[in-house]
Amino acid sequence: MQRKGQAAMEFLMTYGWAILAAIIAIGVLAYFGVFSPGKFTPSATVVNPPFYANAWNMDKSTNNVSIELKNNGGETLTISSVAIAVTDGAASCISDTTFAALGLAPSGTEVAELDCSAVPGLDAAGQPFKGDVTITYTKAGSTLSLTSTGTIAGTIAP
Repeated sequence: MQRKGQAAMEFLMTYGWAILAAIIAIGVLAYFGVFSPGKFTPSATVVNPPFYANAWNMDKSTNNVSIELKNNGGETLTISSVAIAVTDGAASCISDTTFAALGLAPSGTEVAELDCSAVPGLDAAGQPFKGDVTITYTKAGSTLSLTSTGTIAGTIAP
């Protein structure tokens, strides 16, 4: 009878050591940040035509997101607003830039400064930032408002 108990105990001890080793390995991987997908966020901004995003920056010191937009269309466009809806839906960034009243000529660029002070976590360098960009504009000689959408993703700069 005692032999059966000893065999069972040795069997369970073997599994116990294996489980303990697995828990230690997972703990070490978590400590070194393997399970932090935010560190691997690609920095990219895509905006639908007629615009193109030349450059972008997420600045923690000013809580601003800047996007340099290029007019890739063949006619002059007047930008009325640029907004970013943060992907988690908690807040949004609004444009505090006064855009050129005369419009953006073909191949011209305009920098949109967006105030993101209402977005939690933007003041922490190295944190991921992701949102949906909406640009509202009109064509020259038209009063009809059009929109161009896109996405922005990146890591907040120090």
